[in-house]
Formats: sequence, structure tokens, C-alpha cells
Amino acid sequence: MISWPAEGRGAMRTRLAVRIYNAVQRSIGSLGRAPARFAESEQALLDAAREATGISEFGSGAWIDGFRVLLDGYDREARLTPFGRRMVRQELIGVLCARLLSQAGWQQHPACLTTQIRRPIFVLGLPRSGTTALHRLLGQDPANQVLEFWLAAAPGPRPPRHAWRADPRHRAAVRALRTMYWLDPGLKAIHWMTADGPEECRHLLQQSFTDDTFDSNATLPSYTKWFGEQDPRVAYARHRDVLRLVGSPTPDRRWVLKYPAHIRNLDVVLETYPDACFVQTHRDPARVLPSLCSLVAGWRSLYEGEIDPRAIGRWQLDMWATLMERGLEQRRAIPSERFFDLHFGEVASDPVGAVRRVYDHFGFDWDEEVERRMRAWHQEDPQGRYGAHRYRAERFGLSEDAMAERFARYREGFGVARETPG
Repeated sequence: MISWPAEGRGAMRTRLAVRIYNAVQRSIGSLGRAPARFAESEQALLDAAREATGISEFGSGAWIDGFRVLLDGYDREARLTPFGRRMVRQELIGVLCARLLSQAGWQQHPACLTTQIRRPIFVLGLPRSGTTALHRLLGQDPANQVLEFWLAAAPGPRPPRHAWRADPRHRAAVRALRTMYWLDPGLKAIHWMTADGPEECRHLLQQSFTDDTFDSNATLPSYTKWFGEQDPRVAYARHRDVLRLVGSPTPDRRWVLKYPAHIRNLDVVLETYPDACFVQTHRDPARVLPSLCSLVAGWRSLYEGEIDPRAIGRWQLDMWATLMERGLEQRRAIPSERFFDLHFGEVASDPVGAVRRVYDHFGFDWDEEVERRMRAWHQEDPQGRYGAHRYRAERFGLSEDAMAERFARYREGFGVARETPG
């Protein structure tokens, strides 16, 4: 039996449309018209991206190995529904298009590759621990720049603000987000995104086909194993060069970047960005993990239909605990002044004050206009504007004691207290 998250009527209509699509496609398949295997569609996917962009050069490197591991995993391991196959195909073409656009951008603007990215801020921490609010607040400072969703998906030099809505790439991003929230309306309450707003820089790592997003959406153990064995330096070098391209019109503005997975590669981040500044948020993992499991379960059910909530709970528990432990170990080898730690309560109670302490720690300029802009944004973006995200830890087999035990090293290392449920 398919296990769908609890949702409203609009979401149920969406789920019904997806189920009808799956039923029709399976009926067609029963007549002998089975879909082509992903591995056999490699050239067709590459050609589709070339046709969509009008660009032919993907660039050299090991990215093709990861691409092929993914295609093989989708064929052999993933339990994709017909609609899931459609989504995977569109996403792969999107990543390939982003790679093509980056290659073309560097050819057209070669001088950007000599630009120095100085003192970028990396926002780290468990999801749901205040990272998104912190990221968006930091983006209100005119001295900073963030990676907007539409430019993460389709990189190029950032145009003047007044030209965004007329750009086909921006319009495509608006359509993509509209579709995403149509497919999973509950996602608005978990993580609201806009084409203009700041996005995690995972998109840049996806261009090298080394990112957690792929195996979050589908069952891909062979890709997970392969990904864990790769040297991330090449992916981070591309990450840096895409930022150079996007920020080429404003090279003096400081980058503010957010992605929880960076914490597993702090050493490589510092090799790539030697003067990087890190802000890490902290919260009792028992208050965030069930929400993450709900997000993964809801989205994966669109790809694979039937899901095992308890298996997702075990996987997410171990993955995030391991990731936090790795970050703890790596931080011990890095001078402490490179980091500033914020607990969730500090961000929730006084977010602008928390940002000011970040600026004081790293010696960044702070003035009344910066504070005014941040407070104005905070007042206009109240928490819960799209409703509450509802979930139950028990659905994923997660108990308070089990989560406390598995994250004990992280909590002890950073002084994270257990929070009262509810």
C-alpha cells in the first residue's frame, strides 16, 4: 500500500492526477511499449540538453562517470513510477543544461575565472535549525550576494535586477517552482522558495553529478557508494568557478552560501576558499529529524510510489548523525576563529541581533542601513506564513531516546541541549 503524507484536498487532487498518469503509462507498457532504459538513453539525454540550450560542449572530466552510475542505478535499483521516470528525465536534462551554460559562460567571459572570491560566508547546520532565516537575512546586506534559485539552475553573469523577469531562464525557474509546489503543496510550509530568492548551492555540485539530492529522491545504493568514494575537489573547483561567473558583474560583493552537506567537506571548502568564514547553527536533532524524514518521504513517494517510512527514518538518522560527527572532527583541525556558532534559540528570538554578532566576530562592517534592511525583511517574512508542517516521529520509527543517543557526540561537542517535544 502506498504511504502518502497527510495533506489537504488540493494535494490529494495532485496525487490523484499523478496516480492516473501512472496507471495510463503502465497500461501502455503492458501492451509491449516499455520505456527505454536510462543507460540506453544516455545520448538522447545529452542531445536534449544540447537542443534546449543551443550549446554543445559539456567539458571534460569525470562527471560522465557519475552520470553513468546514476543512469545504471535508475535502471537497476530505483523503483521509479512512470511519473518518477518523467521527473528524473527532466531533472537530468536540467543538470546537463546547467553544465552546458556554465561551460559557455566561461568561454564568453574568460576573465571571470581570474576573479578572487574573498571571505565568503558558508552557513552550515542541520536543516530546520535556523540556516534558511540566517541565509536570507545575510542576503539583505548590499555588501553581500547570494545565489538566486534561477541562476543556480541556469548559470550566467547576473543581469541587472530590472531585466530578470524578461529572461527565459528566470521564467523557466518560476514554472519549475510552480510545478514543484503543485506536486507537493505541503513543501511550502517546510521550505518556501522563489525564483528570485537565495537557494542552496547544491545545484553547483550537481553539475559534477556528486550530490546527495539524487539518492534522496530515489533508491540508488550503488550511486551512494560511488559518491562516497569520490574526491570532492573537482566538484568544489567547479562550484567556485560557477560563482565567479554568476558574480562577475559584482565581484567585490561578498558571497553568502548555504548547504548543510558542506560540513562533510570543510577541508576541501578551505582548500578552495582559503579565507572562508563559517557560521554553524545548532538545534536538538530530535526537533528537526522527523521533519526531514517527512520531507524525504513525501518527495520520494512521487518518484517511487511505495515508501518505507521506518527505513527512511533509520537512513536519515544515521546519515545526519554521521555528517555532524564528521564536521565535528574536521573542525578540531581548523582554527576556531574561522567559525561562529549560533544556537537555534538565538536565531529564533533575535535574528538580527544574531547576525550582528556574526559581523562583529568576523569584522564585517555594520551600519544602520544594514540593520534597517534586515529588520524590514524579518517583519515582512513571518514564520508559518504557509501553514504548519505536520509530522509524527513515530511514523518513521524515531524515538526521543534513540535520536538523543545517536546524536550524543554532536550534542556534547557543541553543547546542544535536549528540547522538550511539542
